[in-house]
Amino acid sequence: MNEVNQGTVLVTGAGGYIGTVLVPMLLDQGYEVRAIDRFFFGQDLLPEHDNLEKIVEDSRRLAPGYFDGVDAVIDLVAISNDPSGELFQSATYQINRDSRIRCAELAKQAGAKRYILPSSCSIYGFQEEGSVADETSDTNPLTTYAKANEMAEQGVLALSDQDFCAVVVRQATVYGLSPRMRFDLAINGMSEGAWKTGKLPLMRDGTQWRPMVHVRDTVRAQMFMLTASSGRVNGEIFNVGSEENTYQIRELGELVAETVPRDVEIEWYGDPDHRSYRVNFDKIEALGWKAEMTAPDGVREICAALEAGTTEKTTKTLTLEWYKELTKWHEILPRVEMYGGIVEI
Repeated sequence: MNEVNQGTVLVTGAGGYIGTVLVPMLLDQGYEVRAIDRFFFGQDLLPEHDNLEKIVEDSRRLAPGYFDGVDAVIDLVAISNDPSGELFQSATYQINRDSRIRCAELAKQAGAKRYILPSSCSIYGFQEEGSVADETSDTNPLTTYAKANEMAEQGVLALSDQDFCAVVVRQATVYGLSPRMRFDLAINGMSEGAWKTGKLPLMRDGTQWRPMVHVRDTVRAQMFMLTASSGRVNGEIFNVGSEENTYQIRELGELVAETVPRDVEIEWYGDPDHRSYRVNFDKIEALGWKAEMTAPDGVREICAALEAGTTEKTTKTLTLEWYKELTKWHEILPRVEMYGGIVEI
C-alpha cells in the first residue's frame, strides 16, 4: 500500500461494476476517495476505510460542497447498457449526459485539476467491413446509451483549458470479476452459462469482431490518466482495450469453452450477425499504458468465484432486471407502508 497521500478523488457511480473495483485500487495507491452513488446494489460492496467517504446521492442532485478539496474526478455514473438505456431513455440522458457535464462544471468551479470521463467504444456503432476505428474516426452512435455518451464527451471536453484537464476514455466491452458482478456482459454471461449448463449459445456465423477489456485494466487506464502528462492528455480521447483482447465471436466462444472447467458444447443459433467492429488502441499504448489481462483470465476468475459460491447469477447481477425490480417495489411499498413499517411498526 502507498503511504503517501496522493490527493482526493471524487468517484461517481462508485457502487457499480467498475466503481467497486476502482475505489479499492485508488485506496491502495494512497488516494483519498469520496464515493458518490445511489448504491442501488448496496453500500457493503465497498470496503470500510479511513480514507473513504461514502455519500448517498443522485448524480442529478450534486451540490457544489461535494467538490470541496477534490483534486480529480472520475465520473463513472451511468445508466448502464443498451437495454436499460432504451427502457429509461429520459433518465439516461439526464444521468449519462446532463449530470456528467454538470459534474465537470462543478469540479472546474471548485478548483479540481483533472476530470476523467469513462465513455464507450459503442459510439463508433457499425463500421465498414475491414475498417479499424481510431479516435479520429467518424462516430455512429446507434442507441440512447451511445448517443448520451457522445454528447457527454462533447460537453466535458469543451471545458478543458490550461487549468482544467479533461480526458475521455472510450472503453471496449468490459469483462471480469467485480464485487458488483454483472452477468449481462458478453464474456461474463458466456462464462456463467457454460459453467452452469455445459452449453454455449453463439450467434452465427462467428466471424464478427468485438473489442474487450478486463475491468481491472480499464480501472488502471482511468488511474493512469490521473497522473499522465496534462500536455499529452488534456482535451483528448483515448480508446481503452488492446488488439490482444479483440476477438472474433467464434474464437472467443472456443476460448471460453476451453477455459471453463467442464466439457462445453457450442450451439449456433440465428441468422448471421453482421454487427462487427474493430478499434485501434495505439494512442493510449503510446503513452505507456497496456492491457495486462485477456479473456481466459476473466473466465478463470469468474468460474473460480462461481465454484466458491462467492458470486452467482441473480436478478441483482442483471442490471436491467434489477432496475425493473427496484421500480416495481417503489410502486408497491408506498401503498402498504404505514407508521414507518410494514408488519412491524
